Amino acid sequence: MMTHDLPRRMKNIALKLVCVLGLPVLASALSLASSPAARAETAPSSPSEVAALPVSEEQIDRAVGRLDELAGAILTKTGIPGLSVAVVHRGKTIYAKGFGLRKVGESAPVDADTVFQIASLSKSVGATVVARLVAQGVIAWDTPVVKHLPWFALADPWVSTHVTIGDLYAHRSGLPDHAGDNLEDLDFDQRAVLERLRFLPLHAFRSDYAYTNFGLTAAAVSAAAAAGSDWADLSTKLLYKPLGMAATSSRYADFAASSNRAVGHVKTSKGYEPLYVRQPDAQTPAGGVSSSVKDMARWMALILQNGRFEGRQLIEASALLPAISPQVVSAHPASSAARAGFYGFGFGTGIQASGRTTLSHSGAFSLGAATNYVMIPSLDIGIVVLSNAAPIGAVEALGMEFADLVTVGRITEDWYALYNRAMEGMATPVGRLVGKDRPSDVRPAEALSAYTGIYSNDYFGDAQISEDKGKLILTIGPQARRHTLEHWDGSTFVFAISGENAPVGSLSAVEFVTNDRATAEKMVVEFLDEDGTGTFRRR
Repeated sequence: MMTHDLPRRMKNIALKLVCVLGLPVLASALSLASSPAARAETAPSSPSEVAALPVSEEQIDRAVGRLDELAGAILTKTGIPGLSVAVVHRGKTIYAKGFGLRKVGESAPVDADTVFQIASLSKSVGATVVARLVAQGVIAWDTPVVKHLPWFALADPWVSTHVTIGDLYAHRSGLPDHAGDNLEDLDFDQRAVLERLRFLPLHAFRSDYAYTNFGLTAAAVSAAAAAGSDWADLSTKLLYKPLGMAATSSRYADFAASSNRAVGHVKTSKGYEPLYVRQPDAQTPAGGVSSSVKDMARWMALILQNGRFEGRQLIEASALLPAISPQVVSAHPASSAARAGFYGFGFGTGIQASGRTTLSHSGAFSLGAATNYVMIPSLDIGIVVLSNAAPIGAVEALGMEFADLVTVGRITEDWYALYNRAMEGMATPVGRLVGKDRPSDVRPAEALSAYTGIYSNDYFGDAQISEDKGKLILTIGPQARRHTLEHWDGSTFVFAISGENAPVGSLSAVEFVTNDRATAEKMVVEFLDEDGTGTFRRR
C-alpha cells in the first residue's frame, strides 16, 4: 500500500488497493518464466523472498513500452497540465519523458529535466541523507533527538528525552496527525514551529502512527546539527552532488530560480489554473525538495541497489535497510482478508497482491503538486511520476498501472477511479458552517467592544480582536494576518480561509464565550481547534 501525504482533513480515508488475480494470469505468468534466463529477478535467498509470480525481462519491456500510452491517457482523462515519468531498472534509467505543459497558457513543454516540487517524496529522499550519516557513524537511527537539538521538547518530559530520530521518521512519536502544519499556515518559521510542538497533546509513544511533517523535520534538523551543517547544504553534500542530481535542491529559492520548472495548478470552474505559490522551506526535510524525474531516477537506483551507485557503495546497506523496512503499522487491516500498510523511516513499505514487497510514497500540495514513486526491490525496478496539479489520484494510478504490468502482465483494476474517489474530498471546503444558511431568528451580538482585546494561546501565540468600520478584525500570526469576521449568530462569527489545508470556500467559525457582564473571556477558532488547541483566553 502506498503512503500518501494528504492534508489532515483526509487522514481517515483508507485507500483500498485490491488486485484480483485470475487463474489464467497465474498460469501464463508461470509458463513465461519457466526458463531461468527469462527471469528478471535473481533466485530467492530465503523463504521470505519467494514470489509466486515470476517476472521476465520481456514482461518488463512490454510494461515500459506502454508508458507513453498510459501517461497520455491520464493527461487526456484528467486534464492536468503536465507530468513527467521515469523508470529505473538494474541501476540504469531506462525511461524518462515529460508530457503536457509546465504552465497553462504558455507553450513550454514538460520534459525529463523539468523541475517539480516533489512534496512528501522529500521524506524518503531526506531519509537517505540520514542513512548516510548513520553509515558514517555520525548518528544512529536510535539517537535521541535532544542529543543534538537540546532545545527540542514534547509535552511529556520522558518522551522528550527518549524520542529518537527514527521515531520521528517513522511518525510514531505520539504527536498528533500533521502536528505543526497549522502553525506553518500562519507563517511561523521552522524554529518557531518546532519549539511549539511541546504544547500539543501526545498519543501513545511508539504505539500510534500519525503522519507529522514537522516531527520528521525535527529529526532531520537534529541529524544536520550532529553533522554541523544546515539541512539543505547537508543534502547537497551527502546526496545530490554524489549522485549527480544537479537539478535537485532543498531550498525553494533554487526551484523558483529554475528556468525549466513546473508551476502548480488547481482545478477551478475554468479548468486548471496557476493561482498559488507553495513555499515549503519551513518543513523542507519533509516536503521542500524540488527535483526532476531524471534526478529522482538516480536516487531510486541508489535505493534499489542497496546503497550502491554506479559501482560505488555510497551508503552501507546495513544503515539503509532500517529506513526501507517496516517500523510501524501505518494502516491496520479493515478485515482479515486485507493487507496492512507499513512505514519505515521516511519510506512507505508494503506487499502487493502479487506477493512482492514495495517501497512507495506519495506527495501532495493542495495548492498544486502531486507526486508518487513505486519501487519493487525484488525486480530492481522503480517508477517515479511528478505532476504540476493538485492531487486527484492521477500519479498514483499511473504508478500502479505500471506496477501491475510489471508484476502480473496486465492492469488489474481501474486505479484512477479508486484513487480519485479516495481523494475527491480534498477540494471540498472545510468548516461546519460551509453551505449553511444563517438561522432565521438570528440573535444579536454584544456590542463589538465586548469582544475586542488581546487573546493568548501557548501554541498559536497572541491574537488580537479589533474593531474597524463596524467589523471585528482577527489579527494573528507573526505576519499579522488580518481576517474580517462576519456575524453569524449571537457571539458566533465566521471568516473565510484558504490555503494548503483549506480549499477556497472554506469558513472558520469563531465562538466567543462571554461572562455575566456580557464581556468575552475567551474565543475558540474552529480552524485551529482540530487538536483541541484552538481556545484563546483574553488577557
